[in-house]
Amino acid sequence: MHDTWTTRPETAADHAAVREIHLAAFDTPLEADLVDALRADPAWIDGLSWVSTGTDGTPAGHALLTRCHIGEAPALCLGPVAVHPEHQRTGAGSAAVRAALRAAGALGERHVVVLGHPEYYPRFGFTRASVHGVGLTVDVPDEALMTLTLDAGGPPPAGTVRYAAPFGI
Repeated sequence: MHDTWTTRPETAADHAAVREIHLAAFDTPLEADLVDALRADPAWIDGLSWVSTGTDGTPAGHALLTRCHIGEAPALCLGPVAVHPEHQRTGAGSAAVRAALRAAGALGERHVVVLGHPEYYPRFGFTRASVHGVGLTVDVPDEALMTLTLDAGGPPPAGTVRYAAPFGI
């Protein structure tokens, strides 16, 4: 099944549906709990949590951007991103990610980092972070940490990514 996806910012009425998407998409409740914790964290930025909905208006995919820093420079962290298993591989996740990135650019945000599947995120323009001198304090596969620049202002600053406290790293 392939739907035409509509995207919009998450509303308070979507919280339960977003939680259900993450619970269904992952083996543990960690991502769903992380989204809930981020909503209460200073890293939360209104308008940067996006859902993709099908023709019935029910959220099927979710993408979240929250504040992080690369060194001392403000940046955004993409994640968690999830799609309900019934709708995976239909474009629901890509639609939510693209909408969230467009919204971030419209807010004047410049840089985004993601720790995720190296086969998935390059389609949005993400590239290996290490080539820009961007790293983490924990060991992850080099190809899994990626960055994206949203404007023509140049590459991301070099430095260590500092995530919001709920990420635990």
